[in-house]
Amino acid sequence: MRKMTINELYEKLCSEEFKNTENDIFYNFFIFQYDPEDEYEIRHQIEEFKAQLLRPVNYVDVLTINLFDEFCSFLDKKSFGKHPSYLHYMLERDETAHDAVTKSLTGKANSPEFYQYLHKRIIRHISIEDDKLRPYIFLYGIGSMYPYLRTSQLLANYEKYNESNRYKIIVFYPGESEGNTFRLFNRIDDEHTYRATLLLND
Repeated sequence: MRKMTINELYEKLCSEEFKNTENDIFYNFFIFQYDPEDEYEIRHQIEEFKAQLLRPVNYVDVLTINLFDEFCSFLDKKSFGKHPSYLHYMLERDETAHDAVTKSLTGKANSPEFYQYLHKRIIRHISIEDDKLRPYIFLYGIGSMYPYLRTSQLLANYEKYNESNRYKIIVFYPGESEGNTFRLFNRIDDEHTYRATLLLND
């Protein structure tokens, strides 16, 4: 078995069997690994996939979520004391209290509020009533969330909100794996990710 290529991923996304979400009773997370050096190429490919899947041959409307951008948006909408934006407050403090800011952001990234925020984004998307299919959520920007959030934490924390038979979450992961242990950027151990299926090909 070997990790899936980007072209093989597209073929899988187009398959009628994979579009079906009703059989995903337990875990609906799927991890696509790629070389960290290919980050910008992968991000371009994500947008290409979104456009291609929307064409009439598939009619699939994909929700793409840049996890880091979503986190920043989440923080920006939160106030803190007299500060209208928690994000801007953290940016100001980072120059003089970096460790404290890292601790605070790690707490926010792993908070129920952030996962509820993400879940509402997903539910709004899949609840649109028209003639399109919405089986896929593309989640990327994982590397940019380090050290505030790890993939293993993401999968574990989101589990209580997850509606596994309504959508599939494709996590684009910049790194490699050995067994169930992933290595972010090919060098930082990311603990066990038993809640996800690694996308492989024969």
